Amino acid sequence: MDQNWTLAIHGGAGALAKARMTPELDAGFRDGLRAALAAGARILAAGGAALDAVTHAVMALEEDPQFNAARGAVFTTDGRQEMDAAIMDGRDRRAGAVAGICGPRHPVLAARAVMEKSDAVLLAGEGALRFCRAQGLEFADPAWFHTERPWQALQKELQRRQSNAPDLRDDADRHGTVGAVARDRFANLAAATSTGGMTAKRPGRIGDSPIIGAGTWAENASCAISATGHGETFIRYAAAHEIAARIRLGGQSLQQAAAAVVAELLPLGGSGGLIGVDAAGNAVLPFNCEGMYRGIARADGALLTAIYDEAPG
Repeated sequence: MDQNWTLAIHGGAGALAKARMTPELDAGFRDGLRAALAAGARILAAGGAALDAVTHAVMALEEDPQFNAARGAVFTTDGRQEMDAAIMDGRDRRAGAVAGICGPRHPVLAARAVMEKSDAVLLAGEGALRFCRAQGLEFADPAWFHTERPWQALQKELQRRQSNAPDLRDDADRHGTVGAVARDRFANLAAATSTGGMTAKRPGRIGDSPIIGAGTWAENASCAISATGHGETFIRYAAAHEIAARIRLGGQSLQQAAAAVVAELLPLGGSGGLIGVDAAGNAVLPFNCEGMYRGIARADGALLTAIYDEAPG
């Protein structure tokens, strides 16, 4: 065991356009990111596991209505919330995921229960909810998940579609996700991702977040990745696994592989970004859109955050 550990988080690519960002909103987003970093960093600083650190960091983001996961989840065209989440352990590639659910207060805990207490990797819909109830997971009332900003975003988008007006929304009004990746003192990696999906998505639509190898990946031999953005493109190009393969098989560094994949996805419709960490504790946070809520913490104790094209600070 060494003293080196790293935690990186994201609160979604597609930050508010700079013209819409106020000092109050900026402070709120950064406070939320720092709270999530602190939740995971406490575990890593005490010698805890990367898997526990990403779980608690994502749980903190799921509690924060500023971000599109759990309490802040966006709505489908029929006014419902359908949430996806995944978690992966880099030690042995164990993974668990849930899709199209609403009820468990923390979808990331539902995903972890699938990984640890079932013979499945991905459970969806009513079957996933029955499993969560059987495991004794905490459920929240629908009113807890319903927040005003995503509800109003849905109303505006439905009105736009009805009038056939052009889609002038920025990425912040389209999608969002939260995620965490970590390297612990034992050089073990883990990743977790949670999302409400895309505003006004088709009921039953599932994005890249719960798809192992697309939006979530972890293996000690290469890296841990959590992605955010236009999920269909990330799925088609197996974005998270593509980065791992370029490292493990192609000899690229984490920085080289992640930067190349994020750049290659954009002309294909893959607006978004990702966070990654490797076994040496190197971290990357690239994105190809206007901004990505993100943060990083290391053993020196600093909790660094960023939103736009700036170094975390």
